[in-house]
Amino acid sequence: MQNISSKNTAKSLLNKFVSLKTIPHIAVQASKMINDVNSTVRDLEEIIKMDPTLVLRLLRLVNSSYYGLSNKVESITNAVVYLGIESLRNLIIVDALKDIFKKSKDDDLFSRTQLWFHCAATAICSQMIAECIFEQKGDDAFLCGILHDVGLIVEDQVANELFVKTYTSYQPGTKLFIEYEKEIIGTDHSMIGFLLTREWKLPPEVQNGIKLHHSTKAIKSSNTVEIIKIAEYLLSKLQIFGISGIPPVLPQETLKHLQDNIEEYKVLISNLPTEIVKAKEIYMPSEE
Repeated sequence: MQNISSKNTAKSLLNKFVSLKTIPHIAVQASKMINDVNSTVRDLEEIIKMDPTLVLRLLRLVNSSYYGLSNKVESITNAVVYLGIESLRNLIIVDALKDIFKKSKDDDLFSRTQLWFHCAATAICSQMIAECIFEQKGDDAFLCGILHDVGLIVEDQVANELFVKTYTSYQPGTKLFIEYEKEIIGTDHSMIGFLLTREWKLPPEVQNGIKLHHSTKAIKSSNTVEIIKIAEYLLSKLQIFGISGIPPVLPQETLKHLQDNIEEYKVLISNLPTEIVKAKEIYMPSEE
């Protein structure tokens, strides 16, 4: 019953968020299309072409030093050839989201820019874990990382007073932050993010990773859910938090996996700051 109530509240907040037209419609359409098995690259290009500014931004990002491509990419079709459709999907979503994380009037209390940096770092770290530790494609892990805390922004924008009350009421070391959210707001950011990504028809692994990234129950370590948890845990060691004073909690089984593979993770975490700096021009919002 409580879960149904939480879901209904999350839907209500999302409806208000969507009505603000915060997320560009073209980005939502493109995201859904990329995850539709019946869509073609040509279909995607026709959608993106409807927003010439988006085309220019995407091509600028693809041709940035971060990707280091030897040949200049001059079309969305070529971008797919060079990067793959999943990477292009991730760029579209990053481009759509990053401006909603710009500073707000409450930034001294709750920093959207700090949260966005945390999300970007989580995305980069999650992709590295998927590829370097588990030797699997990291695109979905990246996408899950960049979106895992988007529900906090929804709460901040459409239920600001309740969100501020939750944020200021939280006492580290008592119970999980999501429990405070449920008590005060009536839902939590994990549920909101899950419903948003379901609406966008993103892969189930991404949806579930967001829904369960605060779960204290362990799943198979290579699952996207656990990859996000591990990424947040590693970033906490570098003092990169979404909300200050809210440390991630790893299930015992996941902690054991980390300890059993500590040498590999030491290498990964030593390379992480360089990767984050490299990616900053793509992921950080513009200062306007």
